[in-house]
Amino acid sequence: MSTTLLRHHLFAPAASCFLGVLSLATVLCFHFPELLTSRELRAVYTEDFARTLLLIGLAAAFFAGTVAVLRDQHKRLAFTGVGTATVAVLLGGTEVPFDGPVKDTPFSLGLDWFVLALFFSALVFIPLEHAFARRPVPVFRPGWRTDACYFFMSHVLVQLILILVTTSTSLVVSTVKVPGVQVWILDLPFVVAFLLAVFLADLAQAVLHRCYHRIMVLWRFHAVHHSSPELDWLAGSRVHFVETVLTRSIVLLPLLFLGFSTSVVNAYAVLVGIQAVVAHANLGIRFGFLEYLIVLPRYHHWHHARHVDYWDRNYAIHLPLIDMLMGSFKLPRDGSWPEEYGVLKRETVPVGILAQHVAPFLGQRTFDEYVR
Repeated sequence: MSTTLLRHHLFAPAASCFLGVLSLATVLCFHFPELLTSRELRAVYTEDFARTLLLIGLAAAFFAGTVAVLRDQHKRLAFTGVGTATVAVLLGGTEVPFDGPVKDTPFSLGLDWFVLALFFSALVFIPLEHAFARRPVPVFRPGWRTDACYFFMSHVLVQLILILVTTSTSLVVSTVKVPGVQVWILDLPFVVAFLLAVFLADLAQAVLHRCYHRIMVLWRFHAVHHSSPELDWLAGSRVHFVETVLTRSIVLLPLLFLGFSTSVVNAYAVLVGIQAVVAHANLGIRFGFLEYLIVLPRYHHWHHARHVDYWDRNYAIHLPLIDMLMGSFKLPRDGSWPEEYGVLKRETVPVGILAQHVAPFLGQRTFDEYVR
């Protein structure tokens, strides 16, 4: 049996289960929009778009599940997909009514953001990784459940994360003013301002990233991100909640402090989301000279290499220039890739999202235990 999902008989039942669960989550969003959908994301998509996407998901879930059952392929997954899709239909499906405009609430979960991000990420990257894989890695690889939980948590709690990040940066931004610089920044053309924002944010991120690797109390949190033995589009989601809030606060701080416009900050946020997935993706494509201009998979994969010569290298997430300036740039010229990924001593990071979130607060491990 092939190790790739798209080559064997697991595809149809897995697709049915995946789409059935997402369809049910979407229907729940229709029923409880104030509680389960994020205000910021509701402004991006329309009701008609959401209902059309739900209809496609339901039809595909029923079709794939029926095919799997008729072919006797992983019936448990197939019945889960058909069952969750059936529940979604019984709860109203695409016909769930809205009672007027969605009211704003102080806090809501971003279940809609999770559904959209997971659906389109899987739709794009699973076929890409199938066609251009650096090495064969099954979609349901070891640890995928843990990474899926991280993906769920980071998207569903997006508003909580935003509140924490805004709270942590607003005091500094409100008390320290540099009006001359802020006016100059606002007068810049959008493209120039965006490129400057990318450089400054990546510099802040890289400096913090180096601290994660060199300061023990921070490394305990960051080691979670490095613990996955395989890299793909989903693996980049494995980030401790404390690290998520701290990194986003530090990266956002210079952009708000210098007065970049909301459109520039939003554009940068989109870039972060895309490049974080791309950098971890299992794509063995050679990009030539672009690997020295933009952080692409091979560059970041070497940062995750289970190799003592690379655990302190390639901190940038956007621009290799940042690492060149910091003296942490390292990329083999022969086009080679790492043989293994993860912390050097895997037993130092526990298995599972709950244990990984608790572990940094316990014990007194030293760097030698992690990296020697």
